[in-house]
Amino acid sequence: MKKILEMLTEEMAKAFEKAGYDGALGKVTLSNRPDLCEYQCNGAMAGAKQYKKAPIIIAEEVADQLADSKVFGEVTAVAPGFLNLKVSEAFLLSYLEEMEADAKFGLEMPEKPKKIIIDYGGANVAKPLHVGHIRAAVIGESIKRICRYAGHEVIGDVHLGDWGLQMGLVITGLQDRQPDLVYFDETYQGEYPTEAPFTISELEEIYPAASAKSKEDPEYKARAMEATRKLQSGVPGYRALWKHILAVSVADLKKNYGSLNVEFDLWKGESDVHDLIPDMVAYMKEEGYAHESEGALVVDVKEETDTKEIPPCMILKSDGASLYNTTDLATILERMNLYHPDAIIYVVDKRQDLYFEQVFRCARKTRLVKPETELKFLGFGTMNGKDGKPFKTREGGVMRLENLIRETKDEMYQKIIEGRHIPEEEAKQVAEIVAVSALKYGDLSNQASKDYIFDIDRFTSFEGDTGPYILYTIVRIKSILTKYKEQGGNLSEVSLKAAQNESEKALMLQLTQFNAMMAAACEETAPHKVCAYIYDLANAFNHFYHETKILGEEDASRKAGLIALLVLTRDILETCIDVLGFSAPERM
Repeated sequence: MKKILEMLTEEMAKAFEKAGYDGALGKVTLSNRPDLCEYQCNGAMAGAKQYKKAPIIIAEEVADQLADSKVFGEVTAVAPGFLNLKVSEAFLLSYLEEMEADAKFGLEMPEKPKKIIIDYGGANVAKPLHVGHIRAAVIGESIKRICRYAGHEVIGDVHLGDWGLQMGLVITGLQDRQPDLVYFDETYQGEYPTEAPFTISELEEIYPAASAKSKEDPEYKARAMEATRKLQSGVPGYRALWKHILAVSVADLKKNYGSLNVEFDLWKGESDVHDLIPDMVAYMKEEGYAHESEGALVVDVKEETDTKEIPPCMILKSDGASLYNTTDLATILERMNLYHPDAIIYVVDKRQDLYFEQVFRCARKTRLVKPETELKFLGFGTMNGKDGKPFKTREGGVMRLENLIRETKDEMYQKIIEGRHIPEEEAKQVAEIVAVSALKYGDLSNQASKDYIFDIDRFTSFEGDTGPYILYTIVRIKSILTKYKEQGGNLSEVSLKAAQNESEKALMLQLTQFNAMMAAACEETAPHKVCAYIYDLANAFNHFYHETKILGEEDASRKAGLIALLVLTRDILETCIDVLGFSAPERM
């Protein structure tokens, strides 16, 4: 289905051609003066020089050609040469009817769907998630959902940090606490226990203690590095312990990510590509891509057109150890071999920009990816406190993500029970749903690359550009539809009618923008466009609601038309919040 602006532009282009001008001048855009018109065309201004005519004359001639248009209800030529446009109610109705009948509300599906891998999450095992993890999870999940809705095959990968020195630190810390565990007996030949010798709480205590000790005690750090080496070289007891660490951590991560409606298709980590690294390094050497520099193995990725310094991409350190670069390149290799993606999108802190530039250039230079494979870095800004600095707890530490979620739920619960008679259990369930909307919308409504201020009071407000405001609007619509059914109405028998007032038409016009917005949100990997759209749509609905009798409408046909408009508005709003990764309760 064509976007409405495309159809309006086609109609305008024909009018320009009939008037004797280039049809390309007929581009129609949304009005920047909605108080004057709904759409506008400035083509006469651009054509004045080309045709050596006053723009107002061109505009008037074009307007004359549209006198009998079935698309435009009103076309006015305004000095010095603008065309102010209003669409006809009949055309608007037919467009919405076509949207309503389409499974994706008029969003065209791609002829050749892409296979996309989205790398988001990036949690480290044996460590709790903190507020710094929220943006990658929330943005990545939304992009995954948007791209799927737009018809692409999308695979989400958490890409765990599960293989470096941190593993050696955890194992060493555990050995100090429980030295008699069978895992540390390298002569042991039997089966290892199926139950982990620690809980997630104990695991989360071990790592920070071991990390702090390694910074003060060189001997301890050397032990941790040796434990890392034993793990990576396949010592059975260390591998068995590592599997326990992974299982306990992943179970906890799934619970925490799940509380934000964030899900991954793949729970792969750095460890999955460990065995690919030797062959990949040998290939890079044999093909002449990699060379030694100060003892390290590097690939030069600088290009002649660079205006800033791009250092070589290091593949192995001087001691032969691999780095994050090595692991990320091997991960690209594995993804290409297993999944053959058309695009890989990395949702990572924007401060990693240079690092990913090096990795992507290295992957292309060494032909780990096809020339047409897209490698995209989507760098996000930081979540800051009201002081403008990275968000901290009141004590100045980094807040755990589960604590942030709990505090938001508590705040939402208080606002829901304030002045309302609602059962406690229901209030808690609603608070949980609305709190997720507050956190996610508060994040996603900002352009990903920008920093933003986390303001729990504003984010949990039922007024303004917030998640709870959007949900309140949806619940208001649901309430009206429920009452309509209680009055004996049947939602499957209602049908749209032409707009009869300005607020009704404004709502209908806002609905027509859905398919263009969703296409742009996918193309630009921009969830904030969905947020901006539903905020405008919610405002348009609420303005319409306050100006229109709906359930009190005495004309049954007119009432059914209004109800049909509410059903379409509800469905589009719920589609949008679903791709943002949250849902609406039945009542609030």
